[in-house]
Amino acid sequence: MRDGSKSFFAASRVLPSRVRDPATALYAFCRITDDIADAADATEQSIITLQERLDAIYLGQPIDEAADRALAQVVRAFDIPKELPLALIEGYAWDTQYRTYETFDELLDYCSRVAGTVGAMMCLIMGKREPETVARACELGLAMQLTNIARDVGEDAMNGNEAISRVVARLLKEADKLYTQAEIGISDLPWDCRPAIQAARLIYAEIGREVERLDLDSVSVRAVVSKQRKLVLLTHATSAIIAKFSIRRFNPQAHSSVQFLIEAVNKTPHIRHYGGTIHERLTWVVDLLERVEERKRDAEMTIADRFIQPLR
Repeated sequence: MRDGSKSFFAASRVLPSRVRDPATALYAFCRITDDIADAADATEQSIITLQERLDAIYLGQPIDEAADRALAQVVRAFDIPKELPLALIEGYAWDTQYRTYETFDELLDYCSRVAGTVGAMMCLIMGKREPETVARACELGLAMQLTNIARDVGEDAMNGNEAISRVVARLLKEADKLYTQAEIGISDLPWDCRPAIQAARLIYAEIGREVERLDLDSVSVRAVVSKQRKLVLLTHATSAIIAKFSIRRFNPQAHSSVQFLIEAVNKTPHIRHYGGTIHERLTWVVDLLERVEERKRDAEMTIADRFIQPLR
């Protein structure tokens, strides 16, 4: 995992073990299958093989590969609908077809498959299935993918292609909007998961800042976030443990590109089990108390609005 994504590894270190372990299993499968689909000799048959592996995983009969066996346990334990990893593989298929995207919405359709899916699955692993929270998780995935694209298309910008430079600037601008929206959902996560997700958000957003500092040239000098800067951002992220962001009451509608992911989660039944370690049970109790307090505050605001509204 450390070799695959240093930013992911840095953020994952502060996840609680009950989330970190299944998240690592999910990441390992995503990484291995992405490498297969991204290989120079990848074909339509490569995608079919990945779909067959996924079929076996959901039948509870994974092939004899550690990543497949681990993912089979994860999707069963967290009731992850098959539509999510299947959409991820569809995104891989688009890569092998060298599909082009004429509009920004088309690009987001792609991002929703290769990154929004991962955000949704991570949300389920953290025990959150509410549509608004899943939407924000998907949007964080979109933002991260846009940042990756902006970092990786810098060669033409380096060669003086102003049109490409404008595209990179647009990608980073749209990513920042999504990072802001995604922050709303962080306060809905279990309190001990917030620092890691906030750290991931801050570190990936910082990659965008590095691209800008390099005048959109991310090839001659690769845009990376230094270890020292990551430590600073990790420190800032710890404040998310107690943060109940003031902007959380404004929950924007999910982008149309991720709506099918939210619907897939919403229609999948989930039976929550309250067993586990003492720490896990305490975490559930803390989250429950927070939700009760939020509902009380919302009810009080609704009552107040009834009296204030006629005066406006």
